[in-house]
Amino acid sequence: MSEITPDQFNLVVSDMDASVAFYRKLGLTIPDADPQWQGHHRSAQLEHGLDIDFDSTKFAKHWNRGWHGGMGVLGFKVEKRETVDEIYRDIVESGYRGQQEPYDALWGVRYAVVEDPDGNSVGIMSPVDPAMRSSPDFP
Repeated sequence: MSEITPDQFNLVVSDMDASVAFYRKLGLTIPDADPQWQGHHRSAQLEHGLDIDFDSTKFAKHWNRGWHGGMGVLGFKVEKRETVDEIYRDIVESGYRGQQEPYDALWGVRYAVVEDPDGNSVGIMSPVDPAMRSSPDFP
């Protein structure tokens, strides 16, 4: 069997302009698109080869007839622990909802979760610091 490599993430959104504004605020570069597609499909330009595409609910039904909504957590890495707190504070102060305030997670990262305009969870995570690992207080 051949190796499988993450390549693309399609995020289906109900309000393209609101979602683009949110992810631009988060730091993604999302260029404007051809006017006829502007409200249905946009692509973030990322380093490291991963594409994040934003698709309207109407367009999603064309490429995934079984689409019924929902998502887990779209995660973003940052270079420093302090950056998690800075981004969380900036996003929340800009009027977006925080789901999980920044905290030191048991696996040794600084972690927070904010919500995009569609209610999707967006995680912000620092690199692992082995000195910050802890034992879970649950099984």
